[in-house]
Amino acid sequence: MTDTNCPTATPSPAGRTRRHHWRRDLVELAALFTAVAVADSIANMIVHGPDGPVLLIASAVALAATAGFHTWWARKHSHAPPPAPPTDPGPGESAPVDAAEPREPRETSLWRMRTTVKDEPGSLAALCTVLARLDVDILTLQTHPLGNGTVDELLLRAPAEIQIRDLSREVAAIGAKDTWLERADAHDLVDAPTRVLGLATRTALDAAELPLALRQLLGRCTIHSLPATTLTGRPSGQTAPVEGVLEGTVMRLRDPSGGAITLERPYLPFTPTEFARARALVELDARLGPRVPRSQDVLTLPEGNAITVRRAGPDDLEAALAMHERCSERTLGLRYHGPMGDADRYLTHLLNPRYGRTLAVQTASGRLVALGHLLWDGDETEVALLVEDAWQRRGIGSELLNRLVALAAEADCASVYAVTQASNTGMVASMRGLELPLDYQIEEGTLVVTARLGSVAKPVRPRLGREEGLPYVPRSERS
Repeated sequence: MTDTNCPTATPSPAGRTRRHHWRRDLVELAALFTAVAVADSIANMIVHGPDGPVLLIASAVALAATAGFHTWWARKHSHAPPPAPPTDPGPGESAPVDAAEPREPRETSLWRMRTTVKDEPGSLAALCTVLARLDVDILTLQTHPLGNGTVDELLLRAPAEIQIRDLSREVAAIGAKDTWLERADAHDLVDAPTRVLGLATRTALDAAELPLALRQLLGRCTIHSLPATTLTGRPSGQTAPVEGVLEGTVMRLRDPSGGAITLERPYLPFTPTEFARARALVELDARLGPRVPRSQDVLTLPEGNAITVRRAGPDDLEAALAMHERCSERTLGLRYHGPMGDADRYLTHLLNPRYGRTLAVQTASGRLVALGHLLWDGDETEVALLVEDAWQRRGIGSELLNRLVALAAEADCASVYAVTQASNTGMVASMRGLELPLDYQIEEGTLVVTARLGSVAKPVRPRLGREEGLPYVPRSERS
């Protein structure tokens, strides 16, 4: 369906050209000769009269005054705009409001609406007419062609008092179906091409951004990155065709790092247009290969030692394994909640930017002494910390947690959770130090602490001292 609104150019009155007809010229010529003959007769009568010269001069003055008045009157009224033709209001329409009368400002709200209309001329016009009758303004419009119709996605500014059921009922009255509405905010005012280009830029700079970019591209959906092999090295059977699979509310794409990316949106089916956009974003990620932003901050511990906090990736696997060997069994047990032999297998997964973001802390000599992970877990986000025994109780864990929460807030995560043991007082103290609303849940000795991020200010500043000459730069401002 394609609706084209092309305004018709109407020439202004000043730009109109008049076509002269020979009949009009003939009439004007006859009138001229008649006027000359009549004027000659009157002049002869006046001249031969007793006061002829005086009457002739008076007549000339009156004629000149009349001609001058006529010229002034014609010029004054030739520039006046033509009056608008009166229009009668149609059925169900109100009379036009005088443009000179200012309208009182009304409280409005933003809505996102998606509805399916018939693929025929006039269907979009009917939808616009219904919205106009409800005093709803269309800010943006996207169309998603289907085989048996067209999905129209609109950003609306509606009066605050309008009810969602009233809007849905009016739209359904014109034959639209599968209408879905939700509240929008100022971030939705960005047009679709600009938003897609921004997401592509974020993905190009950081491989960990792909799941977040897909979520922002497709709205509220659940994303699972399923690896091709298990932690024990066995094939998981999770894969997808190169071209991907689209099945209503489920989309499966091949993960560039192996395995598959599954996206689910039960409340709203994916359209072929959305599928093509998501596949293009994944293809961009595959072409660029593994990448981690090169950014770091040098901080000073309370005792004066300098440490460096930076992003970590697969290249840090060997250094992370060496740190594992220096950690005690109790430290590894509190972190991984299982046999110590499984700890090394987790690192390959944790350091993969596809499954989240990892921060590493290294000393001035280059030794890795701490890791902090922010893991994408479907709709939820997990944080996990590991600090080498010799470097514990120096504020490193709190610093990492503070930065991970800032990254989660930047990614628009609603909350983060940490899984630990009730005896891990250090992790509990770090979570409480965030000064955020916390929820606690204990099951069979396992403690799950969830922090809600609604009040997090972005970016969060580091808690440790900054090295002089190396100020902290928020990630959003780094080149």
